[in-house]
Amino acid sequence: MHPRQVLLGAQAAAAMLPVCDHYSGVEVRMRKSLALQAEFVQRLGACVFDVTLDCEDGAPVGGEAEHAALVTELVQGLDLSGLVRPRVGVRVHAVDHPAFEADVAHIVGGVAERLAYLMVPKVESVADVQRAVQALDAAGGGDLPLHVLIESPLAVHRAFDIAAHPRVQSLSFGLMDFVSAHGGAIPSAGMGVAGQFSHPLVLRAKMDLASAAHAYGKVPSHCVVTEFKDTDALRQAARKAAHELGYTRMWSIHPDQIAPILEAFAPPPQEVDKAAEIVLAAQAADWGPIAHAGHLHDRASYRYFWQVLERAHQTGCALPVEVRRFFALAG
Repeated sequence: MHPRQVLLGAQAAAAMLPVCDHYSGVEVRMRKSLALQAEFVQRLGACVFDVTLDCEDGAPVGGEAEHAALVTELVQGLDLSGLVRPRVGVRVHAVDHPAFEADVAHIVGGVAERLAYLMVPKVESVADVQRAVQALDAAGGGDLPLHVLIESPLAVHRAFDIAAHPRVQSLSFGLMDFVSAHGGAIPSAGMGVAGQFSHPLVLRAKMDLASAAHAYGKVPSHCVVTEFKDTDALRQAARKAAHELGYTRMWSIHPDQIAPILEAFAPPPQEVDKAAEIVLAAQAADWGPIAHAGHLHDRASYRYFWQVLERAHQTGCALPVEVRRFFALAG
C-alpha cells in the first residue's frame, strides 16, 4: 500500500496543493506568469506553484466581460500535452458583484476541464459558498474545487463553518480588506510586513483561519506581502507563516516572491534525509514500530515524516530514488 493510504487514512483524500499561489491580473503579467510556470515545470518535472488569473482586481471597471474573455482565452491556450499539467485557477468577482454570474458562466462554461480551481473573494458565510457552488454547477464545473478568500472579522468568525463545506479546498486570508474592515481601529501598519505579524487582531485572525482549515483537512493560504521589492522581508514573512502560524501555502504577487516562498516552505535537507530514512525503514518493517538514532517511532511519527517528504516533493527538493517512486506511483 502507498504510504498515504497507510499513514493518513481518511486524510489521504485531503488536498495537497503547491505551496505558492502566484496572482496576476494584467495581460502582460498573466502571460509572463504562465510562461514562468511552464519553465519551472520543464526544469523540475513538477508544478511547484499555481498561477491564479485575476478577474477581480485585474479587470478594469466596465471591462469585466472583456477581461473574462481574455482569461478564458489564456486558459484555453494552455499546453496540456506534457506529463505534468500546468495548474491554473481563476479569481472571479465576489458573489454579490454584478459580474459574478457572467464571470463563472463565461470562464467555467468555457474551460472548466482546464482549471485547477476557482477562487471566490469576500466570502462571508456558508450561504456565499453555496451560491458559488450553484453557479459552478450550472456552468458545468461540478468537479471544480473552490478556494475562498476570508476578508472580514465576521468571515473569520465563521471560518470553521466555511471550511467544513465539502467543495472548499483552501482558505486564504485577505489582509488588506481585513484591516480596512475595522474602520481605522487597526492602523495602516497592520498591512505591512511587520505589523501583520504583531498586531493582535490580525495575528489572531490568521491563527483562527489556519486552525479552521486544518480542522477540516483544508489548505490554509497566507496573505500577500506588498513590499514586493524587499526579498528579505518576504522571506521572513514566509518563514513565520510556515513555521509559526501553520500555513501550508502563500500568495505571491511578483515573480521575485516565488523562489523565497518555495524556499521558506521547503523542509531543510537534513529533515528530508531523516524523513526518508524513517519512512523507508517503516515500510520495510510493514509499518510496525522501529528504532532510529536512539528514538522509537510508530505510525504517529511516520505520518509526520511522510508529510515532510510530501512537502519536499511539493517544493522541488531533491529526493532519494526510493522516495521519488512513491510520488510516481501517486501520479
